[in-house]
Amino acid sequence: MFAVVKSGGKQYRTGEGQELVVERLKGDVGDTVELPVGFVADDDGIDLGQRTAKAEILEHLRGDKIHVYKYKAKKDYRKKTGHRQELTRIRILEVSNGS
Repeated sequence: MFAVVKSGGKQYRTGEGQELVVERLKGDVGDTVELPVGFVADDDGIDLGQRTAKAEILEHLRGDKIHVYKYKAKKDYRKKTGHRQELTRIRILEVSNGS
């Protein structure tokens, strides 16, 4: 069985007990959060009902640094910047029916 979980404008294929790294979520380490589920698929087929997934926050971390270098030819314009995305590692505890 697997479920498609939505977080941070992205969708992740996951199952119970699996760990994911998603964009930063509000909450402290050890807190549980609920994420919306797009659909659940198992041997019986696909279920599109309203469901939620409970996940535990394991840690907050930052991704690798990405370097961005801009320049314009023959204009003496150069600009170098960097970015590190803030991330959260979560573990899916259960996928349940919605309210």
